[in-house]
Amino acid sequence: MENLENLENIQTEQNFVDESKELSKSTQYGADDIQVLEGLDPVRKRPGMYIGSTDEHGLHHLVTEVVDNSIDEALAGYCTEINVIINADGSCTVIDNGRGIPTGMIAKEGKSAVEVVLTKLHAGGKFGGQGYKISGGLHGVGVSYVNALSTKLTADVYQNGKHHFIEFSRGKATEPLKIIGSTDKRGTTITFWPDPEIFETVEFNYDTLKNRFREIAFLNKGLVITLEDRREGQEKSDRFEFKGGIIEFVDYLNKNKTTLLSNPVYFNKFNHNDKGEVINEVEVCFQYNDSYNEIINSYANNINTEEGGTHLDGFKSALTKVINDYAVKNKIIKENEKLSGEDCREGITAVISVKLREPQFEGQTKTKLGNSEMRNIVYKAMQENFGDYLEEHPNEARELIMKSITAQRARDAARNARELTRRKSVLENTTLPGKLADCSEKDSSVCEIYLVEGDSAGGSAKQGRDRRFQAILPLRGKILNVEKARLNRILENAEIRAMITAFGAGTGNDYDESKLRYNKIICMSDADVDGSHIRILLLTFFFRFMRPLIENGHVYAAQPPLYKVARGKEEFYFYSDDELNRWFDENGRKGTTLQRYKGLGEMNPEQLWETTMNPEHRILLKITMEDAIEADKLFNQLMGEDPELRRQFIEENADMTAVTDLDI
Repeated sequence: MENLENLENIQTEQNFVDESKELSKSTQYGADDIQVLEGLDPVRKRPGMYIGSTDEHGLHHLVTEVVDNSIDEALAGYCTEINVIINADGSCTVIDNGRGIPTGMIAKEGKSAVEVVLTKLHAGGKFGGQGYKISGGLHGVGVSYVNALSTKLTADVYQNGKHHFIEFSRGKATEPLKIIGSTDKRGTTITFWPDPEIFETVEFNYDTLKNRFREIAFLNKGLVITLEDRREGQEKSDRFEFKGGIIEFVDYLNKNKTTLLSNPVYFNKFNHNDKGEVINEVEVCFQYNDSYNEIINSYANNINTEEGGTHLDGFKSALTKVINDYAVKNKIIKENEKLSGEDCREGITAVISVKLREPQFEGQTKTKLGNSEMRNIVYKAMQENFGDYLEEHPNEARELIMKSITAQRARDAARNARELTRRKSVLENTTLPGKLADCSEKDSSVCEIYLVEGDSAGGSAKQGRDRRFQAILPLRGKILNVEKARLNRILENAEIRAMITAFGAGTGNDYDESKLRYNKIICMSDADVDGSHIRILLLTFFFRFMRPLIENGHVYAAQPPLYKVARGKEEFYFYSDDELNRWFDENGRKGTTLQRYKGLGEMNPEQLWETTMNPEHRILLKITMEDAIEADKLFNQLMGEDPELRRQFIEENADMTAVTDLDI
């Protein structure tokens, strides 16, 4: 018996050892578990690390990266023209007349320079060589990751009388570089086909590229950039060349606005090293207008630094200092009555463009300049040049300072008015507007609020909604046009106060995304010109004073039907004339009753729910901000002084600048 027990104990211990061995095998982490990604594999494995996203923004980032290489040739003084073509087969071609990517062999790689540049992440003429003094593509990914994220890429290099050609498939060369002919041209042509396995869409947006290339042409005085769309039914082209550079840029941004200064303030300063070589350049242009908004676009080596950085900090600090110093010196204000930076920038439109040899960008997508020396360089350049301008233009200087003083007073008044719209906590309902029919759900991520025009439509919406997650806020008539009003006057408007209070996140610098009570803010107005006008007024307010709502994808426009067709017991809803006509062509008109909806109030609660509010069937238009420059220009055009421009746009573009988002 004792031997049997010992045997059982031994067997139990052996089982435990065997199980432990199996467990150690499954949990062991050793050298064999380390995966080394070769060549461009890291880009395909984690594309978001290199291009930020794989949506439409990431897709267009590929085009701008190829163009950036051509821009580097322009900065070096060798390229004067860049042509971009959206081809009918879904590819994109970028052509420049620069020096061409080097075609010689790199001995230690055993490959041509073209192949190395297009297949190695950190290869190029921008890492300590003499190829480029100033360049935007210093992360070293550029064209190589375009290659990695394309099903196919071809490169034609015209150099030294020879036409070189190489082709790649998903980042790997199908054969070495070869000479396929002679030529009298020079430059590089890159054609690539974005990989649908990587990107959510491979459909290029012409307007997105158009806006970017216009911007690049402004920043590079005299450079010619053409864009052509060869897709069937979408054929169009544009040519950009601005001999005035960023002066023309500021004029473009201020179009349809009344300016305060007789001419834009402009200066261009070069800094040299001991050898007399240019090591950086500061180019600044700004102009004031009679609006209450600031537009400041900053760039480093042609890259739009959307998050600003040291160059923008230097500009803002110097602007405030120069204005205050002049105002105190000339006894326009007392020494203890300093104007704030916000006061000094009200109504300014500015473009700041710096070029430097070793830019340091924060983040792979290069949206913020980090070079500390540029803060002081821009500050000194601004202090010297703007200071001289004010001394030489005393009348304009006084007008500018008086505008800043008025801004200061209005901001003080706005601070008091803003208190009326603040809430103590997100979940506290006691201060919510009385006409708000709130939802019961407290999780803001699933909540949505409908902004409805009029009490009639508001009543139907309140009855037809899903009370759990849908809130209704009826608005009386058209809200204030905020394009020509300061914040203190805006906050006196009852309808605007109601919206701010209901949303809970505050406005302007006080905006706090974490306090937003609804994930979707849906503008639901009639499908006519007046309804579109109301929607434009709402979007103008969001754009100017609650811009993160649009930037973060919270704003939508409801799409109510225009027609209802009844045939027997069946009902069909149509959202456009084309939809209606197609249905009649397919089904005939016999035995049908057609109703044209003049407004939301004509629908009963059930119809409004089923067509416009039910997430399973409704169609929403998501309001986006693909390009802030164009958006600002558009809102100024729509809500500015010229009513004829506004009416014409509304009648031609009642659906605004939104993209369809089918909620199914």
